Amino acid sequence: MHARHNAAFTALLAAALFGATTPLAKTLLGTLSPFMVAGLFYLGSGVGLAIGIVIQRLRRTAKERQNESRIQVAEVPWLLGAIAAGGVAGPALLMLGLSSAPAATSSLLLNLEGVFTAVIAWVVFRENVDVQIFLGMVAIVAGGVVLSWQPGGTAVSPGALLVVAACVAWAVDNNLTRKVSANDAMVIACLKGLAAGSVNLSIALLLGAHLPGVGKMAAAMLTGFGGYGVSLVLFVVALRNLGTARTGAYFSVAPVFGVALSFFLWPEVPSLSFWIAAVLMASGIWLHIRERHEHPHTHEILDHIHRHRHDEHHQHTHDFDWDSEEPHTHPHQHAPITHTHAHFPDIHHRHIH
Repeated sequence: MHARHNAAFTALLAAALFGATTPLAKTLLGTLSPFMVAGLFYLGSGVGLAIGIVIQRLRRTAKERQNESRIQVAEVPWLLGAIAAGGVAGPALLMLGLSSAPAATSSLLLNLEGVFTAVIAWVVFRENVDVQIFLGMVAIVAGGVVLSWQPGGTAVSPGALLVVAACVAWAVDNNLTRKVSANDAMVIACLKGLAAGSVNLSIALLLGAHLPGVGKMAAAMLTGFGGYGVSLVLFVVALRNLGTARTGAYFSVAPVFGVALSFFLWPEVPSLSFWIAAVLMASGIWLHIRERHEHPHTHEILDHIHRHRHDEHHQHTHDFDWDSEEPHTHPHQHAPITHTHAHFPDIHHRHIH
């Protein structure tokens, strides 16, 4: 499969896992408070990924551990900002909004996350966009609106404004995470999960909620591990390879996966709005996949650490004994180079147009 299709598939798989969380949550956790649900989901993702990281590192050789990617000091503010916006503020604002906003309104407004993500990426971080990508984004968002639209459920209330604020927080999170996406995706997702889980669980307990039984707690944390943890790992990998706006667009199709799973769990004939939404979102995905962005561009000197092969962007020597194994991870420098090829705004192509 072509690299661009691999990257798109990664983003769509992240969306599918996240979208499946909603109907699964309905079957598992109908009696818990919103903050308790969010806390257990996020904590499950953080703890599950932490276990995975420990197992992964125990299996690595000493040389692999020495060269593995580590978050640099200059990147820490970006990561802390992402955790504060997406792991703390976003969930808290959403749960507060859900307590007073109608469900239909909330579902409709959550589609704004993809819009805000793209706008921040395009306006603030100057990520490139052309007509085809813009139209694809419009089609995907329109599909989300159709899917969640219910007449009479769109009144603007304080709760609705809190949901909008949550979307802004997650959009900021997505764009800040882009700045650290070259690092280990599992570590980034783990830190976010532990932070968000601790905050939401603390709020739930302070508001008088009690921890559920062991069985329900385990089910919640396992659901969170897949729907929030693994999904976020895939999302970070997609950010690394696609850029923020495109990854956000693909991730915006998550609701259609959730609705599809709901039809499977509770069999019924899909409504017309589902098929209209599916066609709109599929059209948006098609527009994104068929994109070919190609022009002469210059790579400036860049020092970083990430898993790579010795492709046209990684023609460097090693200051250690290399056994010719690829891909591998170590600190390396990119020499200036000017060339032309099709590319996304990935970690090597964040240039101004």
